[in-house]
Amino acid sequence: MDRTLGSLPLLSPARPHLKLFGLLRQWRQNVRTRRQLAEMSGRELADAGISHCQRAEELSRPFWR
Repeated sequence: MDRTLGSLPLLSPARPHLKLFGLLRQWRQNVRTRRQLAEMSGRELADAGISHCQRAEELSRPFWR
């Protein structure tokens, strides 16, 4: 089976915008879920099995991670 670089789907010139769109969507999801995490009460954290230290660690991370 012969393949050239131009035939690989991820290297196609029409694909970079899809990769960027997915990255932006992930960043937005990170912001949204961390905002929800910040608003959770102690009881909600306990129900989810998340400690206060774990919450603080997650909230200190930048949105792109």
